[in-house]
Amino acid sequence: MAAAAAAAVGGQPSPQSEPPQPELGRDKAATAAHLKEALSRPDNRAGAEELQALLERVLSAERPLARAEGGGEEAAAATGGGSGGASGGGPGAAEEEALEWCKCLLAGGGGYEEFCAAVRAYDPAALCGLVWTANFVAYRCRTCGISPCMSLCAECFHQGDHTGHDFNMFRSQAGGACDCGDSNVMRESGFCKRHQIKSSSNIPCVPKDLLMMSEFVLPRFIFCLIQYLREGYNEPAVDVPSEKDLHKVLQLLGPQISFLEDLTKMGGAMRSVLTQVLTNQQNYKDLSSGLGENACAKKSHEKYLIALKGSGLAFPEDKLTCGMQDQAAGTSSLAVSGFAGATGTSGQVDSSDEEDQDGSQGVGKRKRVKLSSSVKDQSIMDVLKHKSFLEELLFWTIKYEFPQKMVTFLLNMLPDQDYKIAFTKTFVQHYAFIMKTLKKSHESDTMSNRIVHISVQLFSNEELARQVTEECQLLDIMVTVLLYMMESCLIKSELQDEENSLHVVVNCGEALLKNNTYWPLVSDFINILSHQSVAKKFLEDHGLLVTWMNFVSFFQGMNLNKRELNEHVEFESQTYYAAFAAELEACAQPMWGLLSHCKIRETQEYTRNVVRYCLEALQDWFDAINFVDEPAPNQVTFHLPLHRYYAMFLSKAVKCQELDLDSILPDQEMLMKLMIHPLQIQASLSEIHSNMWVRNGLQIKGQAMTYVQSHFCNSMIDPDIYLLQVCASRLDPDYFISSVFERFKVVDLLTMASQHQNTILDSEHERSMLEGALTFLVILLSLRLHLGMTDDEILRAEMVAQLCMNDRTHSSLLDLIPENPNPKSGIIPGSYSFESVLSAVADFKAPVFEPGGSMQQGMYTPKAEVWDREFDPVMVILRTVYRRDVQSAMDRYTAFLKQSGKFPGNPWPPYKKRTPLHPSYKGLMRLLHCKTLHIVLFTLLYKILMDHQNLSEHVLCMVLYLIELGLENSPEEEPDEEEPVGGQERCHDSWFPGSNLVSNMRHFINYVRVRVPETAPEVKREPPASTSSDSFASTQNSGTAQVFSLVAERRKKFQEIINRNSGEANQVVRPKTSNKWSAPGSTPQLTTAILEIKESILSLLIKLHHKLSGKQNSYYPPWLDDLEILIQPEIPKYCHGDGMTAVERILLKAALQSRLNKRIIEEICKKVTPPVPPKKTSSAEKKTLDKEERRQKARERQQKLLAEFASRQKSFMETAMDVDSPETDIAMEIVTPEQQVSEAVYDCVICGQSGPSSEERPTGLVVLLQASSVLGQCRNSTEPKKLPTTEEEQIYPWDTCAAVHDVRLSLLQRFFKDSSCLQAVSIGWEGGVYVQTCGHTLHIDCHKSYMESLRNDQVLQGFSVEKGEFTCPLCRQFANSVLPCYPGNNVENSLWQCHSNKSMQELIKEVEELQEQLGIFPSETNLSKEMESVMKDIKSTTQRKYTDYSKTPGSPDNDFLFMYSVARTNLELELIHRGGNLCSGGASTAGKRSCLNQLFHVLAMHMRLYSIDSAYNPWKKLTQLMQDINSQLCNEEQPEVPVLYRDVSSLLLIQILTMPQPLHKEHFTCIVKVLFTLLYTQALAALSVKCSEEERLAWKDLGTLKKNTCNAEKSWEVLLSLVINELSKGKLYLEGETEELGMVNPIAWSPDNIERYLQQFCLPFLRITSLLQHHLFGGDLPSCQEEEEFTVLASCLGLLPSFSQTAHPFTSAACLDWSVPAFDIIPQWCFEVTSFSERHAEQVKVLLIQESKWDLPHLLQLPENYNTIFQYYHRKTCSVCTKVPKDPAVCLVCGTFVCLKGLCCKQQSYCECVLHSQNCGAGTGIFLLINASVIIIIRGHRFCLWGSVYLDAHGEEDRDLRRGKPLYICKERYKVLEQQWVSHTFDHINKRWGPHYNGL
Repeated sequence: MAAAAAAAVGGQPSPQSEPPQPELGRDKAATAAHLKEALSRPDNRAGAEELQALLERVLSAERPLARAEGGGEEAAAATGGGSGGASGGGPGAAEEEALEWCKCLLAGGGGYEEFCAAVRAYDPAALCGLVWTANFVAYRCRTCGISPCMSLCAECFHQGDHTGHDFNMFRSQAGGACDCGDSNVMRESGFCKRHQIKSSSNIPCVPKDLLMMSEFVLPRFIFCLIQYLREGYNEPAVDVPSEKDLHKVLQLLGPQISFLEDLTKMGGAMRSVLTQVLTNQQNYKDLSSGLGENACAKKSHEKYLIALKGSGLAFPEDKLTCGMQDQAAGTSSLAVSGFAGATGTSGQVDSSDEEDQDGSQGVGKRKRVKLSSSVKDQSIMDVLKHKSFLEELLFWTIKYEFPQKMVTFLLNMLPDQDYKIAFTKTFVQHYAFIMKTLKKSHESDTMSNRIVHISVQLFSNEELARQVTEECQLLDIMVTVLLYMMESCLIKSELQDEENSLHVVVNCGEALLKNNTYWPLVSDFINILSHQSVAKKFLEDHGLLVTWMNFVSFFQGMNLNKRELNEHVEFESQTYYAAFAAELEACAQPMWGLLSHCKIRETQEYTRNVVRYCLEALQDWFDAINFVDEPAPNQVTFHLPLHRYYAMFLSKAVKCQELDLDSILPDQEMLMKLMIHPLQIQASLSEIHSNMWVRNGLQIKGQAMTYVQSHFCNSMIDPDIYLLQVCASRLDPDYFISSVFERFKVVDLLTMASQHQNTILDSEHERSMLEGALTFLVILLSLRLHLGMTDDEILRAEMVAQLCMNDRTHSSLLDLIPENPNPKSGIIPGSYSFESVLSAVADFKAPVFEPGGSMQQGMYTPKAEVWDREFDPVMVILRTVYRRDVQSAMDRYTAFLKQSGKFPGNPWPPYKKRTPLHPSYKGLMRLLHCKTLHIVLFTLLYKILMDHQNLSEHVLCMVLYLIELGLENSPEEEPDEEEPVGGQERCHDSWFPGSNLVSNMRHFINYVRVRVPETAPEVKREPPASTSSDSFASTQNSGTAQVFSLVAERRKKFQEIINRNSGEANQVVRPKTSNKWSAPGSTPQLTTAILEIKESILSLLIKLHHKLSGKQNSYYPPWLDDLEILIQPEIPKYCHGDGMTAVERILLKAALQSRLNKRIIEEICKKVTPPVPPKKTSSAEKKTLDKEERRQKARERQQKLLAEFASRQKSFMETAMDVDSPETDIAMEIVTPEQQVSEAVYDCVICGQSGPSSEERPTGLVVLLQASSVLGQCRNSTEPKKLPTTEEEQIYPWDTCAAVHDVRLSLLQRFFKDSSCLQAVSIGWEGGVYVQTCGHTLHIDCHKSYMESLRNDQVLQGFSVEKGEFTCPLCRQFANSVLPCYPGNNVENSLWQCHSNKSMQELIKEVEELQEQLGIFPSETNLSKEMESVMKDIKSTTQRKYTDYSKTPGSPDNDFLFMYSVARTNLELELIHRGGNLCSGGASTAGKRSCLNQLFHVLAMHMRLYSIDSAYNPWKKLTQLMQDINSQLCNEEQPEVPVLYRDVSSLLLIQILTMPQPLHKEHFTCIVKVLFTLLYTQALAALSVKCSEEERLAWKDLGTLKKNTCNAEKSWEVLLSLVINELSKGKLYLEGETEELGMVNPIAWSPDNIERYLQQFCLPFLRITSLLQHHLFGGDLPSCQEEEEFTVLASCLGLLPSFSQTAHPFTSAACLDWSVPAFDIIPQWCFEVTSFSERHAEQVKVLLIQESKWDLPHLLQLPENYNTIFQYYHRKTCSVCTKVPKDPAVCLVCGTFVCLKGLCCKQQSYCECVLHSQNCGAGTGIFLLINASVIIIIRGHRFCLWGSVYLDAHGEEDRDLRRGKPLYICKERYKVLEQQWVSHTFDHINKRWGPHYNGL
């Protein structure tokens, strides 16, 4: 209170209204209550004044404090002495105080919380309106949406019913708001449960007094906020952004804005109060006019005016003083509202040209035109008058560049309808200001997103958009603002006439375009055009259309490319990205929006308007660039939006509106101009692909690709080609054809002469340019996209083309098929037609897995009948971005024909029947029936037949295609429509009599005059060729065709057309601008020669057939044999085939069309054609022949080498590729198969030599050592562990194998001697070292030099050579060490063939002696050094914490334990790879890839260096009776571990590895037998604990009875009773008898059960032992059924003396072979336990070894639907840093939730995922990235993206959830992942690894 009171003294303007002082002394609540009561009286003036005074005081006390650090002047304003002191309390104190006051006052003395609850009760929650910011996860349902921008928050989406709908989840880019409950934007059926109820009826009326205080307090509060904003804003100094200050102010205002935001969340009642406050003009006027005597208010008002001025805005009354000039830098003061047909001269030139200071470096300065409409635009651009708080708030929101909190507050209010309208109008009023601020902003990206966040909420609603359009001139404003925006970056166009051009275009290098700054405005414009009512207004308004065309013309001809002719361009500009994006977004998308409203006849008028203004704009453009008839050479622009507008509206008019095409087409001259630029683009495409533009760099290729790319093609190349088709259908065909060849620069090539000179094209480019020209003609004549195909046919054709190139996934098809780019067009990707067409043309191939593990997606592949009937090469060529795709489509087509047996050879592209032409475009087919084309076709056929240079199969293919098109589309009868003879004689009349292809085909041409270079073989001297070709018209003798010049022909036609037009229009004939082309110096000397030809097109075709077939007279007219052919021509045999088939098909069609042709074909075939003369081989050809031979030889050599390599590779593949099918693996042993005692021979894969491994030059196996915790993940329950997806489910790691072993070891260490403990268990369940090999060997010295070379190799490798990593030189498998091979034979065959007959006792003695021998340290040989170094590698593979278990760090016991545990780990893992048992038998799964034998040698060599003190050698305890047990136990403070507590498998490994290698088989068997007796005793002990007391007694008695039978030692009853007897001497059975019973399963222990239990108990040991025996001594493992596994393994190990199936059933006890009588040794073993039980009774039972029932290791089970995981985890907080991670991930092994890449959880420079991978998987981690649905694998210091195990309904991954479709688990993939984890093959199968630098 004190602060407020102190501050209240100062800054109080009117003392008379000051309330008595003591009142402040009361607490706030009382004051509030008092005021509320005062205000409730009927006459509340006094109360109101009192409240005003209080507010004035409380709220202005804030100001000096907030700015306390901001300088002296504000502080001085507060004269109160206390305020200086208070400001020490930090800037926040007073604000908080003020907020507290406000809350109290609003609540009127009650509690604020209760007040909130009370207000909420009156909320008619019809709309959700939840506002979110960027990155929020929301949903969009297209089935329910009316507007395509519709979005729902997750809660509303899940509460609604959207089953079967077309919805997706998306991450919000700019922020948005939930539309649930808004029927303008979505259908009511999609509302969620909360917003379905129309609730207005049952919500009671709000009591007046509840919100009364709010109405008084809030205006002051908001005004206070505005004053803050005014004060905090300082106009930034020139170019120095004051963003820091702005952020500071905003931070201070955080609590206030949040307070307002909380108010909006109280619901409808409070929102309507706020709306009223914000929109009330009177309140605003009273408070903010700045007219009172309050100094503060005055100052604040001045600041406001300064800010307005600084923004280039003014109050209307200030306008006069400003004198129409604008204070802004860089924004124009006058709009160019469009030229309305005026060129740059009409209209008044505006004198005030001093705006634009920043753009005036002479770049494209042009006088702006001041039109009569400028007053309106003036008001749009420059005037702002604020009449309410809302308006000024928005003003400041914009000024401060849309702070997120303000945006959220403004949007939170939108559910209030009145507010929505007021706010929309305010937003529109500020639109120009928004644009100016956006342009200046340094953070335009963020700002753009915030703007769109607001505008999309306002403009998506059609009703609202219509209202604002009518009342606020929305369209005028938008178009003007866009125009203004672009005007700031115009430059002079350099297209065509560089000097005199008057055209200006946008400069694509400017930030405005480069950064897409215009995007928010354009997107708003597109959004409002999607509403029919708004679009109609636009299309009806001629002024707007003019302005808009003017805007579009800024983009016409932008980003001009000039071909570099000399050297490569230095700097490749990347502006083309900006240019293509700008045309698509700013021109094409609005165009598609408008087109979507011109679908029916009634809208004809709109189309006429657009076409009219479009043509006017085009005419202006041609004038501005000074265009006459020739385009400037070596220039191309891909941007002709005016042409495309014109084309698309034409197409729509004919297709949907039944308009007469001719009524909207211009005159011929205009058509000629219109076709030039689009044609130029087509020719340039061909030039770019012919590498004629290489000096312009890669970017020009990029442009050519973008132009045809799927997102652009239907706004770019399609309209261009359509426009050319329209022009072609209306212009003279000869003119059009000659223009095409001239544009493609191949005119000179089209001569009958064998040599020619091309002045404008290098010969290496001729062929591809000719191919380009012909291909273009084929596309032009066969494409029907806009000429009569229905939408569904188009969709089908597009889909077929894409599928023919490659199999496609569903999403890539959606992406590749050009949709109507305007999102509101109603064609929805994935709409019904899409799916139905897809199922009609394609088959779905489900995702498959290759053994290599590469992930396939679900693909669609074309059905057979599609290849058969619908494959359309023309469409494929049109739609390919890369030329290789055309080849790919042809290859697939070839494969289909081979497979289906339709055609064996190399087929040509098939000819496809076309959709019939729309009648309006019939004229297009005249191109096929014009003499010019026929002459070209004839010439090319002749040249191909004569083998002239620079022609290709592709040329022939296209020529035939054109002929066939002509035959298919021939006029009905053969007309004689010749020009009257009096007309001007043309040179091409001398070639062909008529213009119909059918008759011209049979016309024979005898002689042709040609112009040839003087050097040519055909030369007869003639005058030079500078004369025009007309001079030959006089010398016309019958049968000699004239020299034919396409260029001259085109000139003549053009002149005629111009004259015809100008005759009508009385214009001056333009001069021909052809001087550019015929500069006399450049033309080489040509002369004329006459060639004898004597061919017709038909005869040429028949000869071509002979040439193609390589046989004489190969063509025989088929109808001579079978007249049917002529009646029924559609013969399937002609559909697919090569060139010969095509020729046959054409001849058949020609014969069908005319009887004359048929007869002539027959005649030609009757004449026996002379044999083709043998070619003379010139020297050049000889060279090529030599080359060929040399190549052939080289090829043969290569084949040989390859074959050799392939056989090697095959042998490798057989073993290396297949991970889990042992049966298919041919077990390729490293050994040579002979069984004699020969040394093993190894091949070194580096030097290629073979030989044994020796001490001096050891050979080693390529191995990969990796730490593994897979074993530790085994669990002893079979029900799977699930990934938690709710708070209740948790995963506890207590029951994992690793945890159990850990607990056991630490228990033992508590009670027993450390060194003994470390031999009673194995470690390595976690962080054990697994060794695997690819089976290839190399000399160790070779390996060292190989590593050296890798070290020096600078190429980026996926592995780190420093860490010793490399890839196997042969199979490229990843490896990191070499395991030396022990010299000597590989498998000790010799040693165990001879069965010795030594007794058990002798063997036991021998074993003991062998163990006593000390391991002598081997002499320093290379081999022993290598063995040491590999041991070091093995040790360093795993972390220290996984190797150190002893209490005294670094004790040798540690190493000893570690070494035999490595062996154990590898055996156990192999067992797991076999499925946990040995039933399948066979060789080792790994076949040749097992390296255990070598590993044992290395381990044994090291283990023998540690001698076990003989007193403690467990062997003695197992095989001898101790004399003085008691004394031994007493003297030690910590006894040794009792034998019954020791792990038998560990003992086995210790025994074997401490004996000298190689081991004898008999010793091995002896050890196994002895250990089996111990194991059996442990089993009996464990069983005895499980029995109940009664059962124990029963068994004890039964055993005693049988004790004296003959085989007592081999009967489990006897032994069990013995064990029970001995153990009951201790305290073993007494403890916890009762609860033990509860746990035991109530099954009675029948003899069968006991037998089964004992076998199960012993099996793990038998399995490990059998595997060990298999690796040490070779020999296959027998396969068996599961139930007989025990017996089979026992006999295999020699425990079962040749077990024969006798009458009495088998018992496990039969395998026992006691070395010391059981009755003596068992008591001794039991005594150790009982004496331990004396001291620690409670631990006795726990430590008994239990039956191990470990299940195989599995990853966590994942839920069916990915959404379950996503919804739970993507908002879950991390348990370490308690934040919601930006990139959450979850471990699939243990379920831990981690922050990927999160700096928050970093420890010692390791990020959390890497850390977890070390703790959980000893360096291997498998994480599911929640936000991406992808799995990432971390292996040591590398990581890779594995792929996803969740696929959508089409079998596709959705990485990063970009598509947001529902995803479902793919069980097969998850199995593959688990398989790779268990088999440790991540490194081999996944190829793309990279270092993670501990940053994941």
